[in-house]
Amino acid sequence: MPHDFNQQIIEEFRANQGRVGGVFEGARLLLLTTTGARTGAPHTTPLGYLPDGDRLLIIASAGGAPAHPQWYRNLRAHPQVTVEDGVFTYPAKAVVLEGEERERMFARAVEADPGWGDYQARAGRPLPVVALLPVDAGPPAGPLGDALIRMHDAFRRELELIRAEAAASGPRLGAQLRVTCLTMCQGLHVHHEREDGFMFSALERRYPELAPVMERLRAEHATVARLLGELKALLAADDTDPRTLLAEVERLTRELEAHLDYEEEHLVPLLN
Repeated sequence: MPHDFNQQIIEEFRANQGRVGGVFEGARLLLLTTTGARTGAPHTTPLGYLPDGDRLLIIASAGGAPAHPQWYRNLRAHPQVTVEDGVFTYPAKAVVLEGEERERMFARAVEADPGWGDYQARAGRPLPVVALLPVDAGPPAGPLGDALIRMHDAFRRELELIRAEAAASGPRLGAQLRVTCLTMCQGLHVHHEREDGFMFSALERRYPELAPVMERLRAEHATVARLLGELKALLAADDTDPRTLLAEVERLTRELEAHLDYEEEHLVPLLN
């Protein structure tokens, strides 16, 4: 993409928590900052991505150009990169997938969006698939309440994207949408598990008067866990209709958003 167009997307992305308009409205985008292979200077590029458990997948399509994009050449030379997802900015390690794993991940991407196959045919080269593995940089900087809101916003954003992807899905549930939903389920499970095990207990010890609030939050965690279990059961079935999945995701979204709003109302002022 031309530099000016890229810069416009980057600025809009950063100003709107990862949301952009135009041709990329509603798309999954991240900002990848690499280190120049020759110059050593930082270069930031907006890219589409696919969730895959604890990692994100990006594809070096260059819009179907015959040569690899510069960002790919950069990360081959310097695999330590920075990722911005619209909510968090974090260091990651870039790993180029090879062999059967690359073929399997690329096939899944093409099933979700045939445009990747069109790009490969036009480019006349195998399009590299790169996994971005987050590097643990420790707890987020700043007040804990603000960090909690950012985490919640990440779940809100993910559910928004999943609802759009389910609504646009064809007559059958694709493999990538299944993986995307399972990734979200696991992330939410771990987040609530950590809240139950650490944050809630610490707040209860310091603020005993919070007991009714904590009782409600734990009950809501149990409700969300039940909904996640029902969602995962749908994802495990071979014949799940995308419309059925969408209805289940919307039900989860309603419960979760009410829970997140209540938690922020009562806990963020104390955490900050």
